[in-house]
Amino acid sequence: MESLESHSQTSDPPNSRAILEGQLRECFGRVVYSHKTHEKCTDILLSRLSRIKLWQIMLSAVTTGGFIAAVFGANKIGALVGILVSTALLVLNAYTKSYDLGELSQKHRQAGADLWIIREKYLSLITDLRMGEKPIEMLQKERDDLLEQLHAIYSGAPSTTYQAYKKAQEALKQLEDMTFSDEEIDAFLPKELKKG
Repeated sequence: MESLESHSQTSDPPNSRAILEGQLRECFGRVVYSHKTHEKCTDILLSRLSRIKLWQIMLSAVTTGGFIAAVFGANKIGALVGILVSTALLVLNAYTKSYDLGELSQKHRQAGADLWIIREKYLSLITDLRMGEKPIEMLQKERDDLLEQLHAIYSGAPSTTYQAYKKAQEALKQLEDMTFSDEEIDAFLPKELKKG
């Protein structure tokens, strides 16, 4: 009788694993979204940077053409076009100097890479919980460690945008970026590990 009572005191409460799993699943989902949103921020910023570079080249060419025309005796319109386009180019250059899109996209890329490993650790932790081989106290410690790591990443990460979040949502929900069929996974595995 005593051994049964002592066993019931040391075993997990009936709902504790289900409650922990619910929390871990929620955390996993948030990290999946954060990771994908930082990836989309990187894509958006690099695309914007590419467009700006193209505009800089085109405006430089038009500016140069306007001033060459003015030097070789073209009327004042050529010089005026050169001045206007040159001013637009100056504004664009000032914007890229004060707002470094390349550096910002690199910070988003790094945040995404840091979040990727946290995402995979949460997935492993949920798997360990489901397997039931680790005591709940060990799983709770791992969860708390992950929370600290996640805080450190978020503290140094740049802010994401609503546009990037919407693109991440589309990629995850409609394009199923994180979802694979058994056949797709089997294609990457050696014959001995295939399911089908």
